[in-house]
Amino acid sequence: MIHRNMEAVILEASTGFPAITITGPRQSGKTTLARMLFPKYKYYNLENPETRALAKEDPRSIFDGLSEGIILDEIQKSPDLLSYAQYYLDETRLIGRLIITGSNQFEYLKDISQSLAGRTAILKLLPFSINEVSLLPEQSWEIFAHRGFYPRLYDKSINPNLYYSSYINTYLERDILALIQVRNLSQFEKFLALCAGRTGSVLNVNALAIECGVDHKTVQAWLSLLQASFVIFLLKPYSANLNKRLIKSPKLYFLDSGLACHLLGIRSESDLQHHPLKGEIFETVVMGEVVKHFYNQGLPAPISYFRDSQGHEIDLIIETAADIIPVEIKSGKTIQTSFWKNIDYLRKLMKKNLSAGIIFGDRRAEFSRNTKVSGWDRIDIEALIVASKNP
Repeated sequence: MIHRNMEAVILEASTGFPAITITGPRQSGKTTLARMLFPKYKYYNLENPETRALAKEDPRSIFDGLSEGIILDEIQKSPDLLSYAQYYLDETRLIGRLIITGSNQFEYLKDISQSLAGRTAILKLLPFSINEVSLLPEQSWEIFAHRGFYPRLYDKSINPNLYYSSYINTYLERDILALIQVRNLSQFEKFLALCAGRTGSVLNVNALAIECGVDHKTVQAWLSLLQASFVIFLLKPYSANLNKRLIKSPKLYFLDSGLACHLLGIRSESDLQHHPLKGEIFETVVMGEVVKHFYNQGLPAPISYFRDSQGHEIDLIIETAADIIPVEIKSGKTIQTSFWKNIDYLRKLMKKNLSAGIIFGDRRAEFSRNTKVSGWDRIDIEALIVASKNP
């Protein structure tokens, strides 16, 4: 059993909230984590037709066990249970006895926010972080980028190519087609692949629509769907009054590099080593780790990127209460002085010796020029934040 970084946050939340909601993509480990942390709670899998029938016909029989604790798995299959949950939580005033999981926030998160407002902590569990899996000294970042981080790839040693092929088919059939009218499934599959080819790049919705052969509104709707189902996330541009023309479009990233690799036809780490999008895939891995860091603490990710009209770009800006932390992401294994070029530009622009970070493709760490330089296996966002408070 691989322990998850979110465990302490869930346990802490269970001492203050009547309910805990764990959401995230399919197969990210939500059910396993809930049952591991609350082994004595009665478990209801709402994917099971018989359990759904029970939930519809006799919901009281489920909530009668609330005092001992219950887990409602895949709540989007029986969203009506949320109204009953509100009633029983208010009646009993029990704390931490209801655990809710669900794979797709677009189906039920609105219902949860309405029915259980103020009664539930909502936590987002993504696939494994790098520090949650076992690393061997000879392993490179390309191995993990190609494999991705879904738990079954590590628990069951499944071939990544077979896993992602099945995952995409399941995702399309069970989630997308159930929610929207896709007239041409192959067109949506093309759209998904085109998004993979844009991971780590500034999003141009009009260009994507033209290449995909659909209109602007359709692309926007599909992008929203991919975000809500934890396939991609859009990194907003940094906005500040710097007397510079800043790029206003977001950058697109896949939340799992293995899925992006599969959609790009990358079938091995060797393929990745020679792929023209190698740098963007490395950036995708790192961005995923950054998002997981904040989600695992129950926090939104306060991140953005910087790019001005003159081409100066910082891959990642971590926004803290006191300041910002510029972070450059480089797939190369040799530290170059050029890594500091845009960091120094931003420092000069803001007239501050900002504490900064560089994450690169080797496996070592050092500190230089008020910058924490970290290998891909030593990504420590909290250390960057602490360092920025103690320059």
